[in-house]
Amino acid sequence: MKKTLIIFLVLSIGTLFGQTKVGSTAAPFLNIGIGPRAVSMGGAVAATANDVTALYWNPAGISVTPYNEALFSHTRWFADITFNWVGAKINLDGMGSVGLSLTYLDYGKMEVTTMREQDGTGEFFGARDMSIALSYAYSLTDRFSIGGSVKYVNQSIWNSSADAIAFDIGTLFTSDLMGLRIGATISNFGTDMRLSGKDLLVLYDVDPNIYGNNDQILANLNTDSYPLPLLFRVGVAMDLLNTDNHKFTVGADALHPNDNAESINVGAEYTFGNFISIRAGYKSLLLKNTEEGLTLGAGVRYDFTNNLGVNFDYAYQDFGLLDYTQHFSISIRF
Repeated sequence: MKKTLIIFLVLSIGTLFGQTKVGSTAAPFLNIGIGPRAVSMGGAVAATANDVTALYWNPAGISVTPYNEALFSHTRWFADITFNWVGAKINLDGMGSVGLSLTYLDYGKMEVTTMREQDGTGEFFGARDMSIALSYAYSLTDRFSIGGSVKYVNQSIWNSSADAIAFDIGTLFTSDLMGLRIGATISNFGTDMRLSGKDLLVLYDVDPNIYGNNDQILANLNTDSYPLPLLFRVGVAMDLLNTDNHKFTVGADALHPNDNAESINVGAEYTFGNFISIRAGYKSLLLKNTEEGLTLGAGVRYDFTNNLGVNFDYAYQDFGLLDYTQHFSISIRF
């Protein structure tokens, strides 16, 4: 029941809050943060993300590191919902960097019930959200980078689905003052989404007052269109400590979405010996009635050679009444 309620809210929440901008968009899964490193830092990484997860947080960030990388991230969401993300970035030797990523949110299987068969018909249906993105970034100077993504977005429930095309764009500036960085992004600028499919087909009687007419005309229910969750994000980050064995980074992001009120994310990361990292953050500061808050995490990096290494990362995110989520990832640098 809890899972069904969440799916209903995700796919039709715009009709429930029509008088405010809160929850007034389609595809809210696009705003689910990816990667344990970023999640454990409270999502305050618009100016910090320089690994493959920058494909999501700020595509300009994939051009500032010299290595190639691939990452798989798995999230244990509440209500037995699974959330997976896989991405890879490749440097083009002075011609910028390209990346490809896939986001997949699976709500699982649920039993079909009717008014007559409330214990189930024996059939099952599923629901899922998916996004595929192609990204490119280029460093215009040694301090300024720009990047963008084009992505295909799809939501489906049983035999109905909705599609959209969206764009992300990001910039990243690095100063010479204690590693101060400034990042800015616009995410999910694209077409509206509207559900269609054979689940919306109904048998309709054009005029029930006329005797003998065809009362079994096949008709299609017309659903409303909803925009994507457009998000404008500005972030700052600084390395308060940066030596051979110790690095301490802090960051803060200000968010301006089109489907909620403004908020601030803050986070920090301490790395020892370029081997182990400890992270903490807090999400949705200044946002009323939010269930998000404390985030924690850790990561381990191991280099086999100068050109080959792996990262293992974990994050915990508190969701208040909705319990918590756990995030896991493994990445390969080559």
